[in-house]
Amino acid sequence: MNASQSRPVGDIAREHWGKDLPDWIARLVEECAFHSQNHVAQQLGYSGALISQVLRRKYTGNMRNVENQVRGVLMAEVVDCPSLGRVPKNECGSWRKKARRFVGSNVLRVQMYRACNRCPHNQKGKADAGN
Repeated sequence: MNASQSRPVGDIAREHWGKDLPDWIARLVEECAFHSQNHVAQQLGYSGALISQVLRRKYTGNMRNVENQVRGVLMAEVVDCPSLGRVPKNECGSWRKKARRFVGSNVLRVQMYRACNRCPHNQKGKADAGN
């Protein structure tokens, strides 16, 4: 527990997630318990407030994006990209997000625009689109 918290982060997450606590939230809890919540937020590219909302199951943004970031950065999960080979899950999401808009100024961006828009990992139009 870090000094700014009155209760351990694991207790907070279990209180709000209950027995539905996903594995990626459990991993997020572990990392926040070992480091500070702000340190983990920085590592993931988010704010401490966003991580707090996620742990309390109150985040109203795209939770799937946060999940993919945790899975890629903290859990080292990878996906098989048809264009780049094995990449961390969060990088796949980042490329899919960039591929929403065509940018012809960079050869790799053009390649990934084409690849991502044909890729089975791209959930365009589904609930978790935007990863």
